[in-house]
Amino acid sequence: MNRKHILTMMTAVLGLTVSATSLAWLEAGGQRDEALHLKPDHENGIEVYEVCAGCHLTEGWGTKDGTFPQLAGQHKEVLVKQLADIREGNRDNPTMYPFALPESIGGAQALMDVVTYTAKLPMNPDNGKGEWETGSSEFEQGKKLYADNCTECHDKNGEGIAEKFYPKIQGQHYNYMMRQFEWIRDGKRRNANPDMVKQIKGFSDKDMQMVINYVSRIPVPKEDLAPSKDWLNPDYD
Repeated sequence: MNRKHILTMMTAVLGLTVSATSLAWLEAGGQRDEALHLKPDHENGIEVYEVCAGCHLTEGWGTKDGTFPQLAGQHKEVLVKQLADIREGNRDNPTMYPFALPESIGGAQALMDVVTYTAKLPMNPDNGKGEWETGSSEFEQGKKLYADNCTECHDKNGEGIAEKFYPKIQGQHYNYMMRQFEWIRDGKRRNANPDMVKQIKGFSDKDMQMVINYVSRIPVPKEDLAPSKDWLNPDYD
């Protein structure tokens, strides 16, 4: 009997309510855990990432309009969790689902190879940002919302916490973060951390816009960035 079945039985016996979101977040084992115990193969990571590059670009930068997120520089733990969640049915992403399947990119070893490769790519120095400039009243309100609600999981500068599967959000595209934030707030992202759902449930649309605008403008350390927005990934020359 797997962990999800055990949790479901416990809630029935104890009269508790555990949402589908909670179960998806707590789901353990599977290829996520298997992959994280494997030694990555760099060359295979390059080969596997070719499947991802069609949407996320060879540089891993996604698109500034937020249609596709930046993957470059993201924690490998976060990337492997999201890939495993999509392929195992814990996160709904119809566009990505067929590309995440083992028949498209391989099994647990391929997961470890591609996420390790992607995590080491330099980030886009020109990510998509919100409309309010640094120093504006909306920027300052977003900064306070972030300090009061987000730092425990995403850290002071949006670095995230790799070992807890909390994503790095600094340098991410504004429109992508807005979409995910809204889905999490409104209970539409099934593998969201239930603590985050609870934390942001009272955010208005304006609150959401201001805090994500702030996050989109958090400076990324220079050593994590590509030398210019025109940088091209030499692995795909």
